[in-house]
Amino acid sequence: MQLDQVRKRVAVLAPERVYWPDEIAADIVTLCDGKRTVAEIATKLAGEYAAPLNTIQTDVLEFVQSWLDLRLLDLCKK
Repeated sequence: MQLDQVRKRVAVLAPERVYWPDEIAADIVTLCDGKRTVAEIATKLAGEYAAPLNTIQTDVLEFVQSWLDLRLLDLCKK
């Protein structure tokens, strides 16, 4: 993940592809540090965005699953 200076957006570089996550997706990816659980990420974002935890948990789970499917994220076992 890196900041594209021209577009002033976060870019995720993958083999032969570039992904342009929106601000919320970039926040989720940034929190995916191998230490936090999905529940911890959702709780943190719910507080930051003043949004219902259930809604944020659903969104985070869907996003993480989609990036796992694309092999852009990998699961860590605690």
